[in-house]
Amino acid sequence: MDSNTKRRAIVTGGSRGIGKAIVKELAAKFCNGIVLSDIAFVNSSDECVEEFNKEINNPNVKVFAYKADASSLADAEATINYAVEKLGGVDILINNAGITKDNLLLRMPEEDFDKVITVNLRSVFNYSKSVLKPMIGQKYGRIVNLASVVGVIGNAGQSNYSASKAGVIGFTKSLAKEVASRNITVNAVAPGFIETPMTDKLNDAQREALYKNIPLGRFGKAEDVAKVVGFLVSPEADYITGQVINIDGGMVM
Repeated sequence: MDSNTKRRAIVTGGSRGIGKAIVKELAAKFCNGIVLSDIAFVNSSDECVEEFNKEINNPNVKVFAYKADASSLADAEATINYAVEKLGGVDILINNAGITKDNLLLRMPEEDFDKVITVNLRSVFNYSKSVLKPMIGQKYGRIVNLASVVGVIGNAGQSNYSASKAGVIGFTKSLAKEVASRNITVNAVAPGFIETPMTDKLNDAQREALYKNIPLGRFGKAEDVAKVVGFLVSPEADYITGQVINIDGGMVM
């Protein structure tokens, strides 16, 4: 594929936060068509996507919505088929869908453990498996999975989330070895504390306590993650696969 070719992407969980920032980064630099897959959509022509297209304000880039449950293989397959129909193919897959259900293990309901594993890890299996056939057929593909630094170092009260993200890291490395010969790269990014609606709820004392563990002394922004994802799908990263890049202000060294 020519390095100047505009690419076609799917972003799961792309309606808000880090996912939204990734969509904007891809639209600005790499893609002429993007399908957002999200269970939060009301339907497959969600108003959220209309807002995306207004914000992007580029007639050469089109964003589509597809309502899907990332934990369902059937929904993942349907998303890929929808993207192929609308875009003509899929070059980039960003596995961003994820949830948290934090609790100490002694108090964690079984269903909360299972739900986090299913949404955060099974979804990566679902979409990656479904997209491989078109990517192998065109002998090109870029897959980036959203992991987390807690998948590397763990975190009290997040045994389910940490396990799911550690699983994403192992999955990334294994799949990278399977498909490298087909010109498909598979990498992961591991964000630390990023400014989100969740961190907005922290008071000043809580923020200061967290800042002490971050050498750069601040939380990151969604755009910090999006820029690294953009690099990993760019021609400059064509020789990079099976890697996990921490985006954490130096928290994990």
